[in-house]
Amino acid sequence: MTEPDTGDLTQQRVLREQVAALYATALSSTIADAVLAWALCALFWWQLRDPLVFVWLGLHTIQVLRYPLIHAYFRDPQAAARSAFWARRQWRELLYYSATWGLAPWLFMPADDMPMTTLLMLIMLGLISGGVPSVAPRWASVLAFVLPMMAGLISALLWRGDTTHLFLAACAGIYTGAMLHFARRQHLLLTASLQMRFEKEALAEQLAGQMAATQRASEEKTRFFAAASHDLRQPLHAIALFGAVLDKELQGQPTHTHAQRLMGAVHSLGTSLDTMLDVSRLDAGVIEADVQDVPLSTVLQALHPSLASRAEERELQLRLRATPVWVRTDPHLLQRLLGNLIENAIKYTAHGGVLVVARPRGAQVWIDVVDTGIGIAPEHADRVFDEFYQVDNPGRDRTRGLGIGLSIVRRLSQLLDHPVRLRSWPGHGTRFRVTVPRAKPTPEPTLYRRPATLAASQALPRRVLLVDDEADITDALSAFLQTWGVASETARDEDGAALALQAAAARQEPFDALLCDYRLAEGADGLAASQRLRARFGQALPVLLITGETAPDRLQRVRDSGVPVLFKPVDPERLLQALALLRR
Repeated sequence: MTEPDTGDLTQQRVLREQVAALYATALSSTIADAVLAWALCALFWWQLRDPLVFVWLGLHTIQVLRYPLIHAYFRDPQAAARSAFWARRQWRELLYYSATWGLAPWLFMPADDMPMTTLLMLIMLGLISGGVPSVAPRWASVLAFVLPMMAGLISALLWRGDTTHLFLAACAGIYTGAMLHFARRQHLLLTASLQMRFEKEALAEQLAGQMAATQRASEEKTRFFAAASHDLRQPLHAIALFGAVLDKELQGQPTHTHAQRLMGAVHSLGTSLDTMLDVSRLDAGVIEADVQDVPLSTVLQALHPSLASRAEERELQLRLRATPVWVRTDPHLLQRLLGNLIENAIKYTAHGGVLVVARPRGAQVWIDVVDTGIGIAPEHADRVFDEFYQVDNPGRDRTRGLGIGLSIVRRLSQLLDHPVRLRSWPGHGTRFRVTVPRAKPTPEPTLYRRPATLAASQALPRRVLLVDDEADITDALSAFLQTWGVASETARDEDGAALALQAAAARQEPFDALLCDYRLAEGADGLAASQRLRARFGQALPVLLITGETAPDRLQRVRDSGVPVLFKPVDPERLLQALALLRR
């Protein structure tokens, strides 16, 4: 089916509005005209006693009685679709109306009474002046309204033939030309404004449609992102746990190197999935900024150890110039933001190095990340903050990352209200500038430290219940926990978990913790199941949620529940830390 032309649709809408404007004043103008006609006839009959006055009044009354033909427009439910029909009817009625007034000078304009002749002429010119603005929306209506009436007046004046009447006819002709010129300009102005209005509305509708399509595409991408991430995390979670078991059991043996390499590959893949998770968490609003006054030097010092080793691997220099300035920010999130910028700089720098420097500027602090890398061409400057977009990486070299780092920078920048500006010199390097509010130093600063690593054997629970519908996951968890002296039982669903908890209570060997997957068999909600189990068997039962979910709405729900959560693939050390914290 062929789509209607946008220009044709605009013209139809213009016509509809023009016709609506013409009919909007129909009733009031008809009443005013009837009153004027009766008053005119009464005056001329009183002054002239000319019976032709009543002849004209009868013709005018017939014209007024045709008003229902005009009023039918307001009763027509299809009036908007039949605008062309109603435009023709209105033009025809205006023609009858104007012709009726054009007969008045021929029927009762006196030849020897100049005051009355002048009065009639002024009344008719006044009708033209008052009526033109209401008929200006359509040029055909202007002509139907002006020409018959003025033709009748001018021809009647010319018929008299004397100098005075000829002069009046000339004046009326000049006036008619001036009014038509004015009406034409007004008509063109109104038409142009209507066309511009509807063209803008059409553009707005197209833009809204494109925005809706973009939003749908973004939502579909998010759903795919979450589903793919979840499906990848499940087996990787099992691999990480089995790998941790092998790593511990093979310590001191020649094959231990293979286990270490396996865990390195798992860690690399897990980092990539965690990066994608960060995008979902930021989009979901799960991450909130804990803004405080901190010395910037502590943030930069925390970045140096991990990033310096990466720079050394690429034979690059990394310089982080600490400064005593204080800033108001969330130190953890600012560290992540700057870390992504520095990592990005290292990836795209082959020679030279990366410099991070902070400079106070009034109430702000400028933190510049400057590299001597390949630079960013102007046409790519706006797109480098998009997900998965990488300049000069068509082969998707995984050593260059996923192309998500700068998209996380943009989200963190918006969350912290720390604007990030980019300036680049292709072939010579790039500078990212982060603007952070400056703060006053405090006597006893809140030190920013990384979480301390807990000893793996510290206060681990003795017995845990694993609720997960995937056998590989429960087998891996059981094997891993067993290596650390933690006994475990497994259940596939809520009913199985309830039976296990009942049996444990009967043996007087209660579980110390419940580890539950978010997504159980047949789409069951692990979070809701764990909350019901706690309500049934005691709120003192600690719960640790483990999930591969990345969907923003589900992440927000987990956050609102207050239940501690780990994201698959779980780092074995972090799992031990979380289990230890459950005993506190």
